[in-house]
Amino acid sequence: MTQGVLPRRDLNTEYTHLPPEEMAQRLSQAKHRLGNQVLILGHHYQRDEVIRYSDVRGDSLKLARIGAEQKETEYIVFCGVHFMAETADILSQSHQKVILPDLSAGCSMADMADVMRVQVAWEDLSDLLGPSPVTPITYINSSADLKAFCGQEGGIVCTSSNSEKVLQWGLNQRGKVLFFPDQHLGRNTAKKIGFKDEEIILWNPDEDLGGNSEDAILKAKIILWYGFCSVHQVFLPQHVLQFREKYPNIKIISHPECRQEVVDLSDLSGSTEVIIQTVQKAPSGSKWAIGTELNLVNRLKEECPDKEIFFLSPTVCMCSTMYRIDPPHLLWALENLLEGQVVNQIRVPEPTKSFAKKALDRMLLNS
Repeated sequence: MTQGVLPRRDLNTEYTHLPPEEMAQRLSQAKHRLGNQVLILGHHYQRDEVIRYSDVRGDSLKLARIGAEQKETEYIVFCGVHFMAETADILSQSHQKVILPDLSAGCSMADMADVMRVQVAWEDLSDLLGPSPVTPITYINSSADLKAFCGQEGGIVCTSSNSEKVLQWGLNQRGKVLFFPDQHLGRNTAKKIGFKDEEIILWNPDEDLGGNSEDAILKAKIILWYGFCSVHQVFLPQHVLQFREKYPNIKIISHPECRQEVVDLSDLSGSTEVIIQTVQKAPSGSKWAIGTELNLVNRLKEECPDKEIFFLSPTVCMCSTMYRIDPPHLLWALENLLEGQVVNQIRVPEPTKSFAKKALDRMLLNS
């Protein structure tokens, strides 16, 4: 890096109209010059022109943990969305700085459960059921303050791969759980471990008592927040049936953020890592329709040319907020680092950071 601090480079005037060849050359040069000072993390749903510069790719928790384990790395550039960068900051070493190239890269599902509305629901449940009425469980696709809420109230974080174990843990604590923000992951997990429809209710924060009767809340074991992933919501049961009709021997694999009806019709359901590993290990010549984000499906097509791979929905749908991380933003972040400027640093303040880490630590100990 250069000596001293130079003026911050401007994104709009210097980067947005660079020719692709110059962009690629400068990105490679910046990454090389920064060396071990920087670690670029690329989420599986990221676009290929950004993934090509990542040092590691994976799901959000895997990337956050890898960033923290690379203790010699000073800068962690997270090519994902805001909650992922927050998790990386929560788990990172004290000397590490986490950077999100575009601060507008958020998550619509994470935004569906904000801590103020969750606290209102908690108070309503406490009035009906008594103090500490349920175990709060938040999907890792949530803000740091929701993770902190869980940490403070005896709750826990889950991922799509460990949700069964975490849900069982939560039920063992208090007999009931409040699961947010993704209703579909919660319902699919609850059904998988044997819960019946009458034991599961949906909590709509815009209605009194979440739209439920007192009796329904008393009988429920699983209370699901009214949230969903806009990408996985596009997959419908008729899409599965259409592929089965056209390709009788096809295998359907879906992410558990999909609707229950889609998961029930699929041959397999699993996390992003499970989907990747399953398709990679599948026999040559096999056919797969995959219900998850488009960039990942297209990447699997390229990496597994011996298989026929299809996107489960006829509608093109990708994670639009993840797509905001693009080569101009990445180059802008890296070249500012070369000149001593840290842009778009993600800092989770105390005590939010400590309480959120407590919820994450409980997950790591119980899954």
